[in-house]
Amino acid sequence: MSLDVERVVERRRLKRRVSVWRIAAVLLAVLFLGSLLMGTSQTGGSGGILPHVARISINGVITNDRKMIDLIDRVGKASQVKAVIVEVNSPGGTTTGGEALYDAIRRLSEKKPVVATCGTLATSAAYIVALATDRIFVYGNTITGSVGVVFQWANVTELMKTLGIQFEDVKSGSLKAVPSPFEPTTEEAREVTEEMVNDAMDWFVGLVKTRREIRPDAVPGLTKGRIYSGRQAVEYLLADQIGDERAARAWLVKERGVQTGLRVRQWKPATEDTGFLGLAADTVATAFGLSGSSVSAWLDEATAVLELDGLVSVWHPVSN
Repeated sequence: MSLDVERVVERRRLKRRVSVWRIAAVLLAVLFLGSLLMGTSQTGGSGGILPHVARISINGVITNDRKMIDLIDRVGKASQVKAVIVEVNSPGGTTTGGEALYDAIRRLSEKKPVVATCGTLATSAAYIVALATDRIFVYGNTITGSVGVVFQWANVTELMKTLGIQFEDVKSGSLKAVPSPFEPTTEEAREVTEEMVNDAMDWFVGLVKTRREIRPDAVPGLTKGRIYSGRQAVEYLLADQIGDERAARAWLVKERGVQTGLRVRQWKPATEDTGFLGLAADTVATAFGLSGSSVSAWLDEATAVLELDGLVSVWHPVSN
């Protein structure tokens, strides 16, 4: 009798052990499938472990963004990424920001095929980004071009006179800290500034000449900073083709031998805690029935515009 009881107890123990291992196996399977299917991570955009085409989005005002550069370099090292689509929708930003992204994408293009798909705007520094890719796709009504460089400063000397404020300084030379908003711009300071802007402009135009294999002076208004529609850009060889992401994927398959049917997965820079500002934006947005993320994005955009410094390659329509 006692032997039968022991057998029953042992069977129950065995069933419990088998159940535990089954549950563990199911959990591991779910985690594994999740890593395959999720494709993107909220903390860094790993893109998943299956072969795929990576999408990198360049949106808003362009600055020298270390996280975006790191992301591009990570994509270049990822063996599961077979090609890259750079989604551009930006008015531009700092010239050095565009240059940094250009260099990073050129490094990437040495390892994988890279194409650009341009949205509403791909002007100035954003066009520099598109130039770095192997092929540029635009919509017919994409606004692009605006090849040029700007260095701006305010002159508040008349306002200071009205307020009874006199600015004084001691400088090591006449060209130190000029141009300055607190004193009239001298001819010497203006000449040096123009020389610097022209040098950056020559670099920008040189990129267009080299990457697009065209004579910039043969394109109407190019060296004057003109903008173009997508259709005009294709006509003047500033872009390659009218088309969206589907057209870009088809070109990658046909011209670069990328496997057909691969999914496109979004890669994102590592995110940070938005802190108090993000919490406040979410609270205000909720109160007015808006999206907290859209408010935060607007605040980031406004802050980026205010922080633009140095040589700037950016386009925006002037409102009267």
